Parts: sequence; structure tokens; C-alpha cells
Amino acid sequence: MAATLKQLALQLRLPDRARFANFHPGPNTEPVQQLQAFVEQAAAGSFFLWGRAGEGRSHLLMAAAQRVNEAGGQAFYLSLAGSGLPSPQLLAEGLEGVDLLALDDIDRVAAQQDWEEALFTLYNRVQQQGGRLLLAARARPDQCGFVLPDLVSRLQWGLVFGLRPLADADRVQVLQLRARQRGLELPEEVAGYLIKRYPRDLASLCTLLERLDAVSLQAQRRLTIPFIKQVLGRET
Repeated sequence: MAATLKQLALQLRLPDRARFANFHPGPNTEPVQQLQAFVEQAAAGSFFLWGRAGEGRSHLLMAAAQRVNEAGGQAFYLSLAGSGLPSPQLLAEGLEGVDLLALDDIDRVAAQQDWEEALFTLYNRVQQQGGRLLLAARARPDQCGFVLPDLVSRLQWGLVFGLRPLADADRVQVLQLRARQRGLELPEEVAGYLIKRYPRDLASLCTLLERLDAVSLQAQRRLTIPFIKQVLGRET
């Protein structure tokens, strides 16, 4: 791989918490099962996963990359939402040679001609080499805002699945699962309190849980509703 790609690979460490085993699917059992099959069968093709922010798209892409790497293959994950991305030339630097290429947030480069052409060319190279391409965006391929018709056509060739929003009961289970991973006890009523009174997207809720974990550890206090009110009240 070229130097730029090697540097990115060093910077983009996949978090250990991004696993299929610790993803709560809720109403999304079918997309998750189909994605796992796509990863494990190691057959050539493409998989497009779409859904609104905070519903687990990035977690699933990282989990897929983790699974391939742990099986002895070579996977590469890259989000196109970052402000520090190199030029579209990055997509021409041997990415098609990995066992699984996971590109997240590809809708962020929609309507940018150079990026769209680079994505189209990369898709074709991956297909020609019998590789696997995993893509994710906030909307279906035909609703992402891409202006290159051939790119939209390519993105719809393979498997396309959407993630449905989680109900509050599912969000409670996600928070409790994340808490257990951190060695925390998060009672159902406390998780429900967080969901009802603070940002509802999972990314924000999990970030809030991390902050509360750090404070509770320092104070040697359990996560209770009065304690959370006290901590967040001080912050505001």
C-alpha cells in the first residue's frame, strides 16, 4: 500500500467495543444477520447499509472489519465524514486489494465530482478483483444526493439494507450493555431517565455514559438518578 494509506491505517484503530456480539439489534435482526453472513461467507460482492446517525451503522462496519482481521484476513475501515481526509486520490491507493473494504458516511462526499468518480472507479476495481465492499450512508443509494448516475446504479447492485430506529426499550438495553462492558451497574430506571431527559441518539447517550462512568469512579458512587442530577447539574 502507498504511504498515505499506511499512515491512515495506523491512525484508524478500531475500538474493541465494536463487535457483533455487543451490538443490540432490536428491530434490525435481519440486516445484522445478513451482514454477518456477507462477512463470514467471504464471497465477492457489495453490501450497502443505510440509516440515520446514531443507530449503529459505524459500529456494524467496524465490527465487520474486526471479524475479518481476527480471522486472519485484512480489512480496512474509513469514514468519509472526517474533516482531515486527503484527496480522492486516497481511493486509488490499493484499497481494492484488501479482503474487506468498509467505507462509512459515503453520502458526505455526494455531489463532489472528484469523490464520486473516485468511488465509482474504486467500486469497479473491487468488483473486477473479486473483492468485498461494505458501504454505509444516512440514506438509500438513490437518496444520498449523488449526481453520477452510474455510481448510484453500482451502489444498488449488491445487498442493500436499512436500519430501523430503536424503540426506547431497545435504547435502554443498549445503554445497559455498554455499562456492563465498563463494569458498571445501570438500573433500568436510570437508563430510562437518561433516555427521556438527554439527547436520544445512541452516540450522544453512550458518550454521556462514559462521562458519568468517569465521575462515578472518581467519586466512588453508584449511578443513581439523584447522583446523575447532581453531576449534570454542576456541569450546566
